[in-house]
Amino acid sequence: MAGIKALISLSFGGAIGLMFLMLGCALPVYDKYWPLFLLFFYILSPIPYCISRRVVDDTDSASNACKELAIFLTTGIVISAFGLPIIFARAEVIAWGACALVLTGNIVIFGTILGFFLVFGSNDDFSWQQW
Repeated sequence: MAGIKALISLSFGGAIGLMFLMLGCALPVYDKYWPLFLLFFYILSPIPYCISRRVVDDTDSASNACKELAIFLTTGIVISAFGLPIIFARAEVIAWGACALVLTGNIVIFGTILGFFLVFGSNDDFSWQQW
């Protein structure tokens, strides 16, 4: 039952994060849809870690090059997702208020993605690998 509550709270967090992203785009004050390019970063961010989990054998407790590369690529994707709205705002493509809403959405979405891997990333009976 704890897994169902975690899944519901994670989906609620994702919805709140996407709401902030949409508010940063669709409010009549801002009315620019350039921040929607961040959806690509949301999709791409868990992919390196998921690939490394499938490839790497977790029996070795030492650091693994594949896992380290996956963490490095994920970090680069997340930093790029935070940098893109700031670059848009500095270039006056979007307003600074829209940038603040998009950055708030980024924090919530990436926190949700992190929470998903913390809750469902262990190798117990209720794992995301069953899906």
